[in-house]
Amino acid sequence: MRKTYRIAVIPGDGIGPEVIREAVKVLNATAELDGGFAFAFTEYPWGCGYYRETGEMMPENALELLRGSDAILLGAVGAPGVPDHISLRGLLLRLRQGFDQYVNLRPVRLLRGAACPLRDVSPEEVDMTFVRENSEGEYSGQGAWLYPGTPREVVIQDGVFSRRGCERVMRYAYELARREKKTLTSVSKANALNYSMVFWDQVFAELGREYPDVETRSLLVDAAAMFMVKEPSRFQIVVTSNLFGDILTDLGAAIAGGMGLAAGANLNPERAFPSMFEPIHGSAPELAGRGVANPLAAIWSAAQMLDFLGHEAWGERIVRAIETLLAKGTALTPDQGGTARTAECGDALAALLRSRQGENPIKSSE
Repeated sequence: MRKTYRIAVIPGDGIGPEVIREAVKVLNATAELDGGFAFAFTEYPWGCGYYRETGEMMPENALELLRGSDAILLGAVGAPGVPDHISLRGLLLRLRQGFDQYVNLRPVRLLRGAACPLRDVSPEEVDMTFVRENSEGEYSGQGAWLYPGTPREVVIQDGVFSRRGCERVMRYAYELARREKKTLTSVSKANALNYSMVFWDQVFAELGREYPDVETRSLLVDAAAMFMVKEPSRFQIVVTSNLFGDILTDLGAAIAGGMGLAAGANLNPERAFPSMFEPIHGSAPELAGRGVANPLAAIWSAAQMLDFLGHEAWGERIVRAIETLLAKGTALTPDQGGTARTAECGDALAALLRSRQGENPIKSSE
């Protein structure tokens, strides 16, 4: 029986609608080629445009509307004139926290053909997966603003690190490292953050005793940033906090070919709530409406969605197609040194999937 997945689509702001359109195009191509599943997309017009009209980034009952979806595909959030803390907390963080998407999974993988700014680095040396804590930590939104507008003004920003929150994201990372037979590196800053990061390191060490087969390492975040540039091959699976994961994966994107190739998944591993898939490059308002935005990060995020839905072979097939496109150097957008339009890049990738179907057929049962 053919399975139909209900996908909520939030195109969002800036280049979001343009790149998500291409991700939907590629997803439909995989469904057409496979024949064992299909997609039913429902689009929601939320974001900064919606905020300007209504005073909120999405309606009060947004989580209720999305709850029955099998997954959420998000384009981008943010626009000039809307403060970033409003756009972020009013939509993206509300979805991540409301749906307990406590694992942020971001691949940092140098595909053949992608431009790497590091000298003499091969694709085999840049192949990392970041497991970022996604529900609390530095982005918990707790704190106080005292005596505003006076000489006594004080701002306090709290980081919230619970045992449950740390253990579950670390366990996910340990299980991933065990399954893929890879090393696991924990990144913290315990020398300066004497409560939160000391606790993080302690929990990581405690859990490690349950996984004696997993080779582990611990690094301070500043050292990790340095080694990502100097020796990227040190890293395979990386687990870190909300803030550090956000910063390091932007560095990773720069190493692996640019923000146009930066994919991300916000996972609720227990599947009690829908998970959400998004490129991490932001809304890039300076490119919006010009038809030159790179859709490959959004398409890679769609591949992550296929992985999560149980179609890992198709997920990897899409990533291989992206790599082939990069290696050929055709149908690439200006950020990758090409002249193609956004839609032309998406069309080329879908065509590549179709042209290779006869060589290596994949069925949904794989």
